[in-house]
Amino acid sequence: MTAPNELRLLPWTGPDDKPCYLSTDDPAGYMSRLADDFEAVQLGASAELLEAASETLDDHDADPNDVRRLGHDLAAALRNVVRVATSRGHRLGASEPRRI
Repeated sequence: MTAPNELRLLPWTGPDDKPCYLSTDDPAGYMSRLADDFEAVQLGASAELLEAASETLDDHDADPNDVRRLGHDLAAALRNVVRVATSRGHRLGASEPRRI
Protein backbone atom coordinates (compact mmCIF):
# COMPACT_ATOMS: atom_id res chain seq x y z
CA MET A 1 0.00 0.00 0.00
CA THR A 2 1.12 3.54 -0.68
CA ALA A 3 2.31 5.57 2.29
CA PRO A 4 0.16 8.64 3.05
CA ASN A 5 2.92 11.00 1.93
CA GLU A 6 3.15 9.15 -1.40
CA LEU A 7 -0.38 9.75 -2.64
CA ARG A 8 -0.56 10.69 -6.29
CA LEU A 9 -2.12 14.05 -7.05
CA LEU A 10 -4.54 13.38 -9.88
CA PRO A 11 -4.85 15.71 -12.88
CA TRP A 12 -8.47 16.57 -12.11
CA THR A 13 -10.28 18.08 -9.17
CA GLY A 14 -13.27 17.00 -7.16
CA PRO A 15 -16.23 18.91 -5.78
CA ASP A 16 -15.52 22.52 -4.87
CA ASP A 17 -12.31 22.33 -6.95
CA LYS A 18 -10.58 20.25 -4.23
CA PRO A 19 -7.60 18.10 -5.21
CA CYS A 20 -8.07 14.38 -5.81
CA TYR A 21 -5.47 11.81 -4.82
CA LEU A 22 -4.80 8.20 -5.74
CA SER A 23 -3.46 5.67 -3.28
CA THR A 24 -1.84 2.77 -5.11
CA ASP A 25 1.52 1.14 -5.51
CA ASP A 26 0.63 -0.11 -8.99
CA PRO A 27 1.73 2.40 -11.66
CA ALA A 28 0.23 0.10 -14.32
CA GLY A 29 -3.20 -0.05 -12.66
CA TYR A 30 -6.34 1.24 -14.34
CA MET A 31 -6.54 4.53 -12.40
CA SER A 32 -2.82 5.23 -12.81
CA ARG A 33 -3.07 4.71 -16.57
CA LEU A 34 -6.22 6.84 -16.72
CA ALA A 35 -4.42 9.64 -14.89
CA ASP A 36 -1.39 9.29 -17.21
CA ASP A 37 -3.65 9.52 -20.27
CA PHE A 38 -5.52 12.49 -18.80
CA GLU A 39 -2.22 14.28 -18.11
CA ALA A 40 -1.10 13.66 -21.69
CA VAL A 41 -4.34 15.15 -23.03
CA GLN A 42 -4.01 18.19 -20.76
CA LEU A 43 -0.40 18.82 -21.77
CA GLY A 44 -1.22 18.38 -25.46
CA ALA A 45 -4.17 20.75 -25.25
CA SER A 46 -2.00 23.30 -23.41
CA ALA A 47 0.65 23.13 -26.13
CA GLU A 48 -2.00 23.68 -28.82
CA LEU A 49 -3.48 26.59 -26.88
CA LEU A 50 -0.05 28.17 -26.57
CA GLU A 51 0.32 28.12 -30.37
CA ALA A 52 -3.12 29.64 -30.83
CA ALA A 53 -2.34 32.27 -28.18
CA SER A 54 0.75 33.40 -30.07
CA GLU A 55 -1.33 33.91 -33.21
CA THR A 56 -4.08 35.77 -31.37
CA LEU A 57 -1.68 38.03 -29.50
CA ASP A 58 0.17 38.86 -32.72
CA ASP A 59 -3.11 39.99 -34.29
CA HIS A 60 -3.43 43.67 -33.42
CA ASP A 61 -7.03 43.62 -34.66
CA ALA A 62 -8.07 40.75 -32.40
CA ASP A 63 -11.43 41.19 -30.74
CA PRO A 64 -11.00 42.16 -27.06
CA ASN A 65 -13.50 39.48 -26.03
CA ASP A 66 -11.39 36.87 -27.83
CA VAL A 67 -8.28 38.07 -26.01
CA ARG A 68 -10.13 37.96 -22.67
CA ARG A 69 -11.38 34.42 -23.38
CA LEU A 70 -7.83 33.47 -24.35
CA GLY A 71 -6.59 34.76 -21.01
CA HIS A 72 -9.09 32.58 -19.15
CA ASP A 73 -8.18 29.56 -21.28
CA LEU A 74 -4.46 30.15 -20.71
CA ALA A 75 -5.02 30.41 -16.95
CA ALA A 76 -6.91 27.09 -16.95
CA ALA A 77 -4.19 25.45 -19.04
CA LEU A 78 -1.47 26.77 -16.75
CA ARG A 79 -3.40 25.45 -13.73
CA ASN A 80 -3.48 22.00 -15.37
CA VAL A 81 0.23 22.08 -16.24
CA VAL A 82 1.15 23.11 -12.70
CA ARG A 83 -0.95 20.26 -11.29
CA VAL A 84 0.76 17.75 -13.61
CA ALA A 85 4.21 19.10 -12.73
CA THR A 86 3.43 19.01 -9.01
CA SER A 87 2.17 15.45 -9.25
CA ARG A 88 5.17 14.27 -11.24
CA GLY A 89 7.56 16.10 -8.94
CA HIS A 90 6.06 14.41 -5.89
CA ARG A 91 6.33 11.01 -7.55
CA LEU A 92 9.97 11.63 -8.44
CA GLY A 93 10.70 12.73 -4.89
CA ALA A 94 8.98 9.67 -3.44
CA SER A 95 10.90 7.21 -5.60
CA GLU A 96 14.36 8.72 -5.45
CA PRO A 97 16.27 9.80 -2.35
CA ARG A 98 17.25 13.46 -2.36
CA ARG A 99 20.94 14.17 -2.68
CA ILE A 100 22.44 17.25 -1.14
